Amino acid sequence: MIDVRDLTVRFGGGRSAVTAVAGVSFRVAEGESFALVGESGSGKSTVLRAISGLNPDWTGRVLVGGAEQGRRRTAAFHKAVQMVFQDPYGSLHPRHTVDRILAEPVAIQRLGDAERRIERALEEVGLGGGFRFRYPHQLSGGQRQRIAIARALILEPRVLLLDEPTSALDLSVQAEILNLLRRLRAERGLTLLLVTHNLAIVSLMCERLAVMQAGRIVETMDVADLRRGEAADGYTRHLIEASRGYRRVTSA
Repeated sequence: MIDVRDLTVRFGGGRSAVTAVAGVSFRVAEGESFALVGESGSGKSTVLRAISGLNPDWTGRVLVGGAEQGRRRTAAFHKAVQMVFQDPYGSLHPRHTVDRILAEPVAIQRLGDAERRIERALEEVGLGGGFRFRYPHQLSGGQRQRIAIARALILEPRVLLLDEPTSALDLSVQAEILNLLRRLRAERGLTLLLVTHNLAIVSLMCERLAVMQAGRIVETMDVADLRRGEAADGYTRHLIEASRGYRRVTSA
């Protein structure tokens, strides 16, 4: 479903140019859930923005559903590929009601029956019709992220790009959103590309992952190997060890 080949992203020019992504390649099968992991600044979110079309300044090849993507994306691409952002407080327009937020992509894509689509989208993310005419400031963080997911789902996409979708939420709310995404993936046969630094989330959500460091993929592995702690690269082993938390040290 997703085929990225030798993707390179640079910012700036001349001596001040920064290579944020350097020759990244990976594939995600249809219906698979795949993660890009690594520390902050490793380039994983930049990869997602290039795939989504938000950052048009890249080189390499990006194919989605077998179709090669250029710098500009078609309306059909944006219907098939939707993105959920990290910050539910910043990704929703503060002066628009939930109804308007969900109606906008339907209008842009010139789809019919907006009423039915809005009702269905809210139902799928566990929110009733009573939320339709609320504003984002009247919602909790978890409810806002559910609205963001509903906005992505309302176009019935084949692919969801998830950029740290739970990192701004409390732990209990994180679990609710992750369970929601797992259920929606199963019901709709979605392909998920998840960006995160949290290996516990990867273990719960994904089948495979690629580990990024300084703009490059240093290792691609199965989640089963991740759970066993069987990593070939030293940086990956360091991430796994760090994810286990600090060991308590007691005096003799």
